[in-house]
Amino acid sequence: MGLRLGPNRTNLLPGFLLYLLLLSDPARLVGRHSPVVLVPGDLGNQLEAKLDKPSVVHYLCFKRTDSYFTLWLNLELLLPVIIDCWIDNIRLIYNRTSRTTEFPDGVDVRVPGFGKTFSLEFLDPSKSSVGSYFHTMVESLISWGYIRGEDVRGAPYDWRRAPNENSPYFLALREMIEEMYQLYGGPVVLVAHSMGNMYTLYFLQQQPQAWKDKYIRAFVSLGAPWGGVAKTFRVLASGDNNRIPVIGSLKIREQQRSAVSTSWLLPYNYTWSPDKIFVHTPTTNYTLRDYQRFFQDIGFEDGWLMRQDTEGLVDIMVPPGVELHCLYGTGVPTPDTFYYENFPDREPKTCYGDGDGTVNLQSALRCQAWRNHQEQQVSLLELPGSEHIEILANATTLAYLKSLLLEP
Repeated sequence: MGLRLGPNRTNLLPGFLLYLLLLSDPARLVGRHSPVVLVPGDLGNQLEAKLDKPSVVHYLCFKRTDSYFTLWLNLELLLPVIIDCWIDNIRLIYNRTSRTTEFPDGVDVRVPGFGKTFSLEFLDPSKSSVGSYFHTMVESLISWGYIRGEDVRGAPYDWRRAPNENSPYFLALREMIEEMYQLYGGPVVLVAHSMGNMYTLYFLQQQPQAWKDKYIRAFVSLGAPWGGVAKTFRVLASGDNNRIPVIGSLKIREQQRSAVSTSWLLPYNYTWSPDKIFVHTPTTNYTLRDYQRFFQDIGFEDGWLMRQDTEGLVDIMVPPGVELHCLYGTGVPTPDTFYYENFPDREPKTCYGDGDGTVNLQSALRCQAWRNHQEQQVSLLELPGSEHIEILANATTLAYLKSLLLEP
């Protein structure tokens, strides 16, 4: 049955045609607010693997799989004995000649869901609460009128590697931002957490200013380790189970050392005094000047090469060149100095300072230095009592983000 318009209804035709246009193009319905790209931090998105290995470390390990399976986060793979299979699959192998990392023989790892949000909403595909990450924020965005995979998208990556080994990722990120700009009629807001801020800063430093002026409306930085974090010393020396109780710190140390991003996040001298002692042992104290000796003494000399490969990737003296909003937690005891009686194979005693439990306050406050070095606005917001992961679901964080995204 066709639409009939009487002689007095013809003035309704333009409005009706506009209504049909909106129905046929959902993007126009969500064009009222800025499109959003979410950039996760270290360990902050799923990884998948497919196996065809010449050998395995234990008879219980799979040697071959017909399809990709969840490598991170899959709690079933972190059980005793089985965790040895997992470590052998997720570790990277550093090539001293090429100064790059490689997958173990017969292991292929991929990042699922680029452009989607599922990979970083829940690290565990079973949506276990222990793996909840960006989920609360995405749900909030949906309640404000956003649509998953359309005007809010995720930008997951292989977080084991530093930016110098993830160049295809940055090309894909640039293309996605340009596509979202075209689809939704305006520049993108980047929201990054933890190490994702370092990735985002690296990305922005590679782009021409004219590109940033056109395609990036703002960069929202949550819990950024701009100057590195002190806890990285403990991760490299004796391991860190990231509060997952089924994992022993020493057991996971090999995997954590093999990730180049770990050495990349060691403290930098533009944030800490070169005389500050981070690690005390019965025989030696380690400062920022002692990295080479530190790596030698923990029996991980490849780490020194990894650090040299990565420490100049981000020039912290160069601001991002876009409107910047730095939100950071304070008032949570944050590892600052470590005292080892048996170095490095026993847990240290830890001295705490201020921060969000992971990122030291002086590292988060590096945003202040950019205020007078770029034309674009730099805003800082302290979140008292906000822990590093909880900042993503913090009510103040979400209210701040909503105000920024939905303002005229």
